[in-house]
Amino acid sequence: MKAAWYVKNGAARYVLELGDLDKPAVGRGQVLVHIRAIGVNPSDTKARATTPLASGIRRVIPHQDGAGIIEAVGEGVPTSRIGERVWIYEALFSGGSGCAAEYIAVPSVNAVPLPGNISFEVGACLGVPALTAHRCVFADGPVDGQALLVTGGAGSVGVHAIQFAKHGGASVFTTVSSEKQAMIAKAAGADLIIDRNKDNQAVRMQTVAGGSSQRIIDRVVDVAFGANLETTMKVLKENGVIATYSSDSEPEPTLPFFSLLRLGVTIRFIFVYKMSAEAHQIAIEATTVGLTEGWLQTNIAATFPLSRIAEAHELSESGKAVGKVVVLIA
Repeated sequence: MKAAWYVKNGAARYVLELGDLDKPAVGRGQVLVHIRAIGVNPSDTKARATTPLASGIRRVIPHQDGAGIIEAVGEGVPTSRIGERVWIYEALFSGGSGCAAEYIAVPSVNAVPLPGNISFEVGACLGVPALTAHRCVFADGPVDGQALLVTGGAGSVGVHAIQFAKHGGASVFTTVSSEKQAMIAKAAGADLIIDRNKDNQAVRMQTVAGGSSQRIIDRVVDVAFGANLETTMKVLKENGVIATYSSDSEPEPTLPFFSLLRLGVTIRFIFVYKMSAEAHQIAIEATTVGLTEGWLQTNIAATFPLSRIAEAHELSESGKAVGKVVVLIA
């Protein structure tokens, strides 16, 4: 089978290799999936760049998320699953290889039925973004009637967070940094879109509340925790929640302890790979509902063939892609 892999860390164009490998055997409780598309996540590119290979591992076939068709099943898995269209989440984290190959063997639970009207390209974009977004929005209970701030509302997690929150009955404010991003956030259903490069974020939100110094936000879904904390502290209500899944620009932020204490703030760190089995299942079920009903949608920025996977990694890492980068496997 055709596959991509790396044997050492480094820049995509220097370490990603292409070639032929043996088709994996399908074990007990597993399904063998013929992969049609894979999604490029920041965790995929960061692992390739910096995470050392585990002891005894000769190569890493990257990518946690993908989509395809089940071709065979292992012992303990119903044969009725053969021929099923599926999306895959956490392929590598489940203990096997990643999705950057024509075939992959994963635990049956990690291959989720993909509705017939949803493309493989979209299916490949669901794992990390949709599950992270759902957990960020709902980890602290229902959001009906609440006001949520989703930072980075055009990002792959941010878009889904807006959609989940709106479907849950919340008002959603979001931040973007370009007109194109604003269009995506609007299509996702955001009620107030703030250009963080042009607008005073806190003032825009407080104006909606009817005056200055008003605390309007019940919960924040945050892609840049450290960088956004000053603004967050101006608009977050007492006993509010910050659910954050990234802080790249300030990886070790300084916390205003007493200000957070006096507000009674809950800071929830969301790392999809450490979500409980129950949280995974709830998010998967909600994702399936959203796909089936049509309100959960994904914006795809670009697609590449497997032969150009290094370019796909580079585009994703550049920060210039508005939406998901997808690699297609013929």
